[in-house]
Amino acid sequence: MREAVEASTPSIYKEDIGMFIRKSYAEMTLDELVSEEKKMTAQKIPFALFVGLLVGFAIWSATHKGGFMVTSILLIGALLAGSVYSKNLKSVQAEISRRNTVS
Repeated sequence: MREAVEASTPSIYKEDIGMFIRKSYAEMTLDELVSEEKKMTAQKIPFALFVGLLVGFAIWSATHKGGFMVTSILLIGALLAGSVYSKNLKSVQAEISRRNTVS
């Protein structure tokens, strides 16, 4: 089913929602992997600002009677977002390292 959806989706559209499609790094060429790593490292500062905003809103919510639930959701969201970003970056770097040692 997923192949049918991906086959019917224009490649430009796939690029726009690339963050939501699980990429197989084993199927990418070395140049594509290096490009992906550069793109992800270029997004480090904006992503850190986003996580910082989530934590800031959580602190503000906790100090201004925002409730335990809102504060918890914001902190868990920041933690999950950081974890997913870190895992994706590490998997790209591991695949690049694996290919460089094989070559």
